Amino acid sequence: MRKKLNYAMIATTGLLALTPLFAQNQSATALSAQDRKFVTEAAQGGMAEVEMGRVASERGSSADVKAFGRRMMDDHTKANEKLKQVARDKGVTLPTDLPAEMKQERDMLSKLSGAEFDKMYMSHMVKDHQKTVASFEKEAEGGQDQAVRAFAQETLPTLREHLRLAQDTAAKVGAPDDHSGHNH
Repeated sequence: MRKKLNYAMIATTGLLALTPLFAQNQSATALSAQDRKFVTEAAQGGMAEVEMGRVASERGSSADVKAFGRRMMDDHTKANEKLKQVARDKGVTLPTDLPAEMKQERDMLSKLSGAEFDKMYMSHMVKDHQKTVASFEKEAEGGQDQAVRAFAQETLPTLREHLRLAQDTAAKVGAPDDHSGHNH
């Protein structure tokens, strides 16, 4: 009887010792709906930037567009790695594939070439980075999770630089300027 009591006591003590770790882990991983949405959308957007940057580096006719595409691949690959770490720490599973809308955009761009590609890609990059900067600003100011908010704050200067470069490159290749009020 004594042995059974000892085993029960050891098992109970072991469970009690693990409870604070489990509780701490649960609270660390619980993200608000806004933070979770931001992380998911940032991951998808980052993947799209890398894929479309690769297309631009291969299909662009302008040296500026090719360079911009390579910069998107490099910078967004780095940001994606940071975001993966934050997501892992928070217990969030990131998407591994692009949503249908982003795939369609990539596929459409992949069919273009020359000046037509340059204009369409750079027009898309200006619009995309305007939207992305706004999303990251919102998270940087109002995100509830400290790590997610810090990621947004750390990434914003690079995204703002991307927007400026996209606007400059778009102007160089004669991309249509249908972007409301974000010119510098």
